[in-house]
Amino acid sequence: MTNLKPLTLFLFLLAIFLINSIPTTYSRTTFPSKDERLSLIENTCKKTPNYNICIQSLKENSGSSVDDVTGLAQIMVKVMKAKANDGLNKIHRLQRVRNIGARKALSSCGDKYKAILVADIPQAIEALEKGDPKFAEDGANDAANEASYCESEFNGKSPLTKENNAMHDVSAVTAAMVRQLL
Repeated sequence: MTNLKPLTLFLFLLAIFLINSIPTTYSRTTFPSKDERLSLIENTCKKTPNYNICIQSLKENSGSSVDDVTGLAQIMVKVMKAKANDGLNKIHRLQRVRNIGARKALSSCGDKYKAILVADIPQAIEALEKGDPKFAEDGANDAANEASYCESEFNGKSPLTKENNAMHDVSAVTAAMVRQLL
């Protein structure tokens, strides 16, 4: 009977150790700490062409379970989609009140923003989900180019400069972020 006391004590201590260590290990693996997450965001954004836009976009739109660059890139694609919708909505508003000359440029820009929403963003989303970052980078670069082309439609007098610059900058940040996955 005396031989069982050390064994019982050992098993009891082992059980306490396992109970205490499993949740801690699980939570660290599944949910990075706030400091780890902030470090990931900052290190990733330092490798993009616009650190401030990157940081601001991720802090405003991030989810708590993102723990890698792919997750951050997926957030940035959502930001791209929001910016494209903002641009397209402004185009629709302007088309109701602008003169005939501007309507042609607005129509062309509308087509470019529709292409971003229908082709470039879905391409980036699908590529990130499938683990093919090159195609995601291409989609983000295409979106940046479409915004630049839209801006040039107005020969320096664009009513969409703010939206085009925002779309271009967010897309360029996304492309640079995705490039880190290559």
